[in-house]
Amino acid sequence: AYRDAIINRYLGLSRQAIAGGADVVVWPEASTPFFLDRDGALAQPIRDLAARARRPFIIGTDEVVGEAVYNAAAAIGADGRTRASYRKVHLVPFGEYVPLKRLLFFVGPLVEAVSDFTAGTDPVVLDVGGGLQAGVAICYESTYPSLARAFVQRGAGVLFVVTNDGWFGRSSAAFQHFEMGALRAIENGRYLARAANTGITAVVDPYGRVVARANMFEALTLGAEVRVLGARTLYSRLGDVVAWLSAALTLL
Repeated sequence: AYRDAIINRYLGLSRQAIAGGADVVVWPEASTPFFLDRDGALAQPIRDLAARARRPFIIGTDEVVGEAVYNAAAAIGADGRTRASYRKVHLVPFGEYVPLKRLLFFVGPLVEAVSDFTAGTDPVVLDVGGGLQAGVAICYESTYPSLARAFVQRGAGVLFVVTNDGWFGRSSAAFQHFEMGALRAIENGRYLARAANTGITAVVDPYGRVVARANMFEALTLGAEVRVLGARTLYSRLGDVVAWLSAALTLL
């Protein structure tokens, strides 16, 4: 019943977004309490809605390949089929995996109650359809400038962040997480759209201005115009060269 209630809530909000003119519908991290590509019957209502509305979806979900479980973001095309997925590269230590697991064997049982994910290896840009190439960071990956830059280098015209900030409650961490992610838009000259299950859901333009924002713990749809851009900033071309040169000059 809990699982059905979650999916029905997201489906209802998605219908509102589509009725409001949304071209792409984005769900936050871990928004499906099942495996999207393994539990076909549970995923079918999502696929049916995408196909009927002719709208692509980006959905935070878990993905299983053999014995490995990934925290992933999947792109469902306007035909209702999965087009591609990105597997989270930067996992949260002691939250999503145990570093040096053999050495820290006594920590393992504590973390396994939460999750034991396998890290992805490639910053895959999602081909959403209609010419849209999207770079999707999952949760605190939005604090990594190198990942957002890698998405742009591979052709991403828009940056997305899907996140579960429920861990933070109403603390300052939720606001800090949002502000750090907003910097990725400025660095790469891209619009950044952020979908969070408890907040803060927002859209940031390439100058760092928040053009749309929802408050925390509000169940609603947030829509904003997001332009697909192709120009490259100095940072997206050079990366941290300036910072490393500055550090070298300081040492010198």
